[in-house]
This record gives sequence, structure tokens and C-alpha cells, in this order.
Amino acid sequence: MAKLILSMDGLVLKEIPLLKERMSIGRKAHNDIQIDNMAISGEHAAVVTILNDSFLEDLNSTNGTLVNGQSVKKHFLKDGDVIELGKYKMKYLAVSVAPGETPDYDRSMLFQSGPLPDVATLGDPMVAAAGGRPLSAAVSAASPPAAAIQLLSGSNAGRELLLTKTLTTLGKPGLQVAVIARRPHGYFLTHVEGATFPTVNGQTLDAQAHRLEDHDVIEIAGVKMEFFIKA
Repeated sequence: MAKLILSMDGLVLKEIPLLKERMSIGRKAHNDIQIDNMAISGEHAAVVTILNDSFLEDLNSTNGTLVNGQSVKKHFLKDGDVIELGKYKMKYLAVSVAPGETPDYDRSMLFQSGPLPDVATLGDPMVAAAGGRPLSAAVSAASPPAAAIQLLSGSNAGRELLLTKTLTTLGKPGLQVAVIARRPHGYFLTHVEGATFPTVNGQTLDAQAHRLEDHDVIEIAGVKMEFFIKA
């Protein structure tokens, strides 16, 4: 399991396992990782962990977030990366991976340098949601039933997108972004970016992954879509 080692002036303060898919960091008490210091914004940053990988997102903090001395807005975390928030440092220690083992999805689907896809302009379902690049064909050996989403609103209403890949990223960068993870025991929707969270059947989600059921109606970035199991 990945973890963060919180320190200040070389003194280790706390070891924080990344137990949740989204861990918020900030000065306010409701954050998963609270740092009670005026240099830290109330909601400063968040770490999102999917499978064996994590990425850091600065939440428009006042003083910014550094990784290895460089200011970042979003950053794919590598083992040993040092996150800096004011005088505090957090060292990221990744989950160990057995020799020869590789993650079972294409990181570019979520952590690409270019813009994320806009659900209103989804293209060929067989082209990656990440900037039009082909997706890897990695699929878990134990697979759930085939599923898809169908756009219900927007200029591409009626279009279907097959959920054949381990991760499918949807949304509008800077507004709202979410990811559907295809796991052996089902499909799960997780909020990734934006002040507001996606809704499922009219109910606003929280930071935890939400298991999707047949015919759930999802709304992301103002676009409605239906999740359904393929017969």
C-alpha cells in the first residue's frame, strides 16, 4: 500500500497510508490529512490513488504545491517524490511491485500531459479518451460483464462508449473530471477533479468510489449518460 511520510525540518511527524481513493490535504479539520498551519490552504491538495498508482492535484491553493522543488497543478507521483506544502514535506512511497510485474492499465488514460476528454465531444469508442491515442488492451483476467455508457444529452446524444479498458476518463478539465474503473467485481465511478462531484440517479457522490448498477444515470460536467450492462 502506498503511503506518505509527513515531516518538517527533517523531523518525521507521521506516516500516512493512502487508504482511500481520494485523500484531501489542508488546514481545515474535515481534510483526510490536516496540517494546521496558516501557510496551508483550507483545502490545499488531494492525492488520488487508483490501483497501484497515485497522482497529486493542487486545489488552487494560495501558496501552491511543489514536487521535488517544482510547482505543480497535477503530478503523477513516483516512488520517492517529495511533496512540499509550506514548511512541510511529504515523501511518497509507492506500493511495491513484484519484478517483471507491470500495472494493468495505460497511465496515459488518466495522467496524460494533454487535455482530458470532453464528454460532449467523445470520438470513436475504440480510440482512447486520452487525446485520441490508442488504448492498451490490458484487461483483468477476471472480468466483469461487458458494459457501456450512452450519452443522453449534448451534441453527441445517443453515442455509446464501450467500457472495455481498465480506466475510462470522462469530463471537462478545469470543471469536472471523473473516471470509471473496470474491476473484476464491477464498474466503479470516482471523482477526480472539480469542486462539484458527479451525480448518479440524481444523488451527489462523495470522494469514495461508487459501484455502478445497470441503467444508472450519471451526470458529469453537465452531460447526462446512462451506464448499462451489454446483453
